[in-house]
Amino acid sequence: MQGNQCIGFAMEKANINNEISHCVEVMRQGGIILYPTDTVWGIGCDATNPTAVKRIYDLKQRADHKAMIILVDSEAMLDRHVDGVPEVAWELIDAAVSPTTIVFDKGVGLAPELLGADGSVGVRLTREHFSAALCQRLHHPVVSTSANISGEKPARFFSEIPQAIIAGVDYVADFRRDDFRPCKPSNVIRLTNSGIVEILRK
Repeated sequence: MQGNQCIGFAMEKANINNEISHCVEVMRQGGIILYPTDTVWGIGCDATNPTAVKRIYDLKQRADHKAMIILVDSEAMLDRHVDGVPEVAWELIDAAVSPTTIVFDKGVGLAPELLGADGSVGVRLTREHFSAALCQRLHHPVVSTSANISGEKPARFFSEIPQAIIAGVDYVADFRRDDFRPCKPSNVIRLTNSGIVEILRK
């Protein structure tokens, strides 16, 4: 790699690290962010902070009985926030060729608003650098819900995000705003503790 290329790469890496640090600091203070995920752009916050989670529901005008998913960066974080991860879950995660959210029977240590009426929780182990780094540095799962008003189509690109959403968050990540690669919401699988697998969205 030539000198100018090395400098450019180092600057880009530093900028991304600064973005991650800023997002994490906002979430630590109870704020909500707009950020790129391994699928579509998302609205996020510390998944253990009920007040921040409530703000996202209000911003999206989403009924509070409709649970939102969370992102984790590792198997260890997944294990901490799901009560009894079935063995088949690890096989599904390893075999997934595209981002896949798994709905587990019981979430633990999370804002109650993120859980279904039956205590279930949707979790995705993200392999994408930016969103995984947010979880890793925050040391908590991060909420990931599409950046749209409830009932409207998810924003595939930053340019499609409604101004009301942009104005309603505390920080908007600068990373990947010009990324127009095709993307779509994740696959969703329901996995019970008894090992029953049900495809909810593909």
